[in-house]
Amino acid sequence: MRSDRLDERNKLQKDKPMTQLQILPAKPADVSAILELIRGLAEFERLSHICVATESDIATALFGEKPVVEVVLGWRDAVPVAFALFFHNFSTFLGRRGLYLEDLYVRPEWRGRGYGRELLIHLAKIAVDRGCGRFEWTVLDWNARAISFYEALGAQILPDWRITRATGASLERLARMELAP
Repeated sequence: MRSDRLDERNKLQKDKPMTQLQILPAKPADVSAILELIRGLAEFERLSHICVATESDIATALFGEKPVVEVVLGWRDAVPVAFALFFHNFSTFLGRRGLYLEDLYVRPEWRGRGYGRELLIHLAKIAVDRGCGRFEWTVLDWNARAISFYEALGAQILPDWRITRATGASLERLARMELAP
């Protein structure tokens, strides 16, 4: 890791010793580390077979002409040990934007140290600072540990809502359907 990146992290979170998690916005130089963390998440979720993102995809989404997502990385010393990828959505009922957490991942060897909690608190602060009406994310129904963790933080698991998705051939087929006259 470049020494200027370490200096930047120390300045931004000088009240935390280097042995603690340092949470910083991603920089273009972090793209390969982000993709490695994404692949770790895909493996954990048993979805590696659909993880086809490339460094170019991630770089464009984060730092292209019209960025569509943001990432914060959790650093332990000079090692990226966790990440959270998020973006803004909008609540028509609230009339305000929200913060949507797409992915949060802590490398297995770094779990149990409160890093996931720190990332969620960091994102909640971003949501409040940006005037968001809510902060949302999903959790896999089989991930009982994460569900318990989120509930312990005060998050509500919404039992009445289900994710609806069209992808690949289904998305293409839907897009080709004729509009009603």
